[in-house]
Amino acid sequence: MVGQETTVQDTLRQPEEVRVSRSDANVYLFYRTERPGRWVCAVAKRLNGEGFLITAYPTDARKEGTQVWPK
Repeated sequence: MVGQETTVQDTLRQPEEVRVSRSDANVYLFYRTERPGRWVCAVAKRLNGEGFLITAYPTDARKEGTQVWPK
């Protein structure tokens, strides 16, 4: 995602969907449409009152997990 910093920031600020990871309840997956059938996923973790970005990647499928936004 080199050169896509703004896209990742936009995904975190204005996601279309947020899911909680199945493997870690403190990890959130933020999704935003890149183009039809493709999304940007920004993976962030909240720990001790702080949040940080773990990774970001383009994808053609959303991961399983509990959708927390929008409900």
